[in-house]
Amino acid sequence: MATIDVLVVDDSPFMQRIISKLLETDPCIHVVGTASDGLQALEQIGKLRPDVVTMDIEMPRLDGLAALDRLMQRMPTPVIVLSGVDDASAAVQALELGAVDFVAKPSGTVSVDLYKVRDDLVAKVKIAALVNLDRVVAQAELPAAPIPAPGWQAREGCFPLVAIGASTGGPRALALILRQLPADLPAGVLVVQHMPGEFTTGFAQRLDLHSPLGVKEAGDGQVVHQAEAYVAPGGKHMVVVKKNDRAVIQLLTTAAVNSVRPSADVLMASVAEAAGAQSVGVVLTGMGRDGSEGLARIKQVQGTTLAQNRESSAVFGMPRAAIEQGVVDRVLPLSEIPAAIVQAVEDKCGHG
Repeated sequence: MATIDVLVVDDSPFMQRIISKLLETDPCIHVVGTASDGLQALEQIGKLRPDVVTMDIEMPRLDGLAALDRLMQRMPTPVIVLSGVDDASAAVQALELGAVDFVAKPSGTVSVDLYKVRDDLVAKVKIAALVNLDRVVAQAELPAAPIPAPGWQAREGCFPLVAIGASTGGPRALALILRQLPADLPAGVLVVQHMPGEFTTGFAQRLDLHSPLGVKEAGDGQVVHQAEAYVAPGGKHMVVVKKNDRAVIQLLTTAAVNSVRPSADVLMASVAEAAGAQSVGVVLTGMGRDGSEGLARIKQVQGTTLAQNRESSAVFGMPRAAIEQGVVDRVLPLSEIPAAIVQAVEDKCGHG
């Protein structure tokens, strides 16, 4: 891998030094400069043109969110938000503004134990360097209006389940999809986004603000309802089981699958079991191959499988793995996936 030039942005000179030293323990990463606030960051980015920026949120003069917003409009650059867990809502908002990913400082704003997240930070910086920012920025320009209500009712006894898996670049993609699904969608929607547990509550709340569906973080024993979406908590697998003709969520702390927990494969396998041919699986942007085995299970039971195409994916790893495995019915740009989900639900249960 070529050397990755990184700009470190943090209002604490002490944290600047720690972050820089941790990053440069990897021979592929070179810290080209530091900045203490958003205004200085924008100036340095224009001058140094780094491959990746690590960005704090709480800073004087211009905070991380405002700097990120300006950056994506003027000089789109991959950003990893590095902030305290108290900034969970702000970190999720940063993803909506175009940040590639985030890493939580273990002990708040000034974390002397930052070494605990060194591997995670280095890995995400390397992934960020591969992201096509043109695709991420273009997502913000896609239509956000909900698809018109389908105007039909699901057949009695028919209850489709839609399982969606995403990783890097997923928060923005998921926000767009959930903004467009109709409020009376006669299906339950279940979402796995690779994200630490401290942030999934805030992520679900942010999605709920702009979605016609009700969006919430999933709880153990929760009954799945139509026209509602459930986000898997970070650190727990989410599965769906049938109990008394109802779909019920179970949260598990069993071993990670594909090195992640929650895993889209785990969710989708359970959806295939619970909903059979009435299951719909969707794999979105992200690194790795999580979701390909899950889509295979859904395809085996005659469900519908969709994947985001290369051109609209920030990172094409997860969709590509599923496509290469031959388990995807339709490969679509992000802008067409909401309508494809609605069509798949109607094809399963919209007649009669």
